[in-house]
Amino acid sequence: MGFLSVLSYAHKLVAERLDAHNGYAIDATAGTGVDTLMLAKTVGRSGQVFSFDIQQEALDRTQERLDKEQHTVLAPVQLILDSHATMNQYIPDHLHGKIQVIMFNLGYLPSGDLSIITEPDSTLTALASAFDLLAIRGILTIVLYPGHPGGAEEAEAVQAWASTLSVAVAQSIMYRQLQRQDAPYLIAIEKKGSPTS
Repeated sequence: MGFLSVLSYAHKLVAERLDAHNGYAIDATAGTGVDTLMLAKTVGRSGQVFSFDIQQEALDRTQERLDKEQHTVLAPVQLILDSHATMNQYIPDHLHGKIQVIMFNLGYLPSGDLSIITEPDSTLTALASAFDLLAIRGILTIVLYPGHPGGAEEAEAVQAWASTLSVAVAQSIMYRQLQRQDAPYLIAIEKKGSPTS
């Protein structure tokens, strides 16, 4: 059996960390809804998932995917048409510092408008907000796609940001195929403390 794909490995890390009874999670890039659905299944009915995208088409696809699972127990999902850079404005104050998992799957919407891609500036803003929203021992997963135009620059910016996090506040790992530099890869970050603690 081969190694897990980067997305499957991200899902494995997330499933191990989420509270199946009362968990809170964010999909920062809804896309086709794969991560949103996995989070909603894992958290269960008493939890909550917030899912962001700047494209209505992405949220429509996500809703369609959720609707197909009508006989499955899912957490309530709030679909939000806005940039992930604004996520802290949508998460209720009482959940700040209590989110267990935040997933980013960067790049573009498959089979959508390929000229619309995630951008380093908004992504870095979103990652900083996400880190603040995370609970202690919560994790961020970031799937990066250096193979498309603009993807390598974003991946480098995200990797540099993750590398500068103090070991006192975070532990960062990378899961990557070394033979192909343009292959998708994963950065996962566990929050150990807050920068001011």
